[in-house]
Amino acid sequence: MKKKVLHIEDNEQNLYLVRFILEKNGYEIIEERDGKKGVETAARIKPDLILLDILLPGMDGYQVAEAIRKNPELSKTPIVAVTSYAMVGDREKALESGCLGYIEKPINPDTFLQEIKEFITDK
Repeated sequence: MKKKVLHIEDNEQNLYLVRFILEKNGYEIIEERDGKKGVETAARIKPDLILLDILLPGMDGYQVAEAIRKNPELSKTPIVAVTSYAMVGDREKALESGCLGYIEKPINPDTFLQEIKEFITDK
């Protein structure tokens, strides 16, 4: 059974690149383009992994991660921030909000799959 990845991102180029890499490697990708819809979709589909941009319309990624963590059914779902926020303290802020990992943009297509594989577990 394919692993289900929810990608919450508003940039079309980033959506395309992640979709291309993950679908090519056998993952099912569900996309949302704003934070509020991302939280709603996560609750509905219960993905195996959530890839989360920080700068989003509606709710920022920190708020999205915190909202997802409040849902008992999603409290253990891995969330990985995939963001261009790379200033001192940004990684820590993402982890404090509920993310388990942090990948800086632009993503490296050669290493991205391996970077996220460590967060996907068998249910």
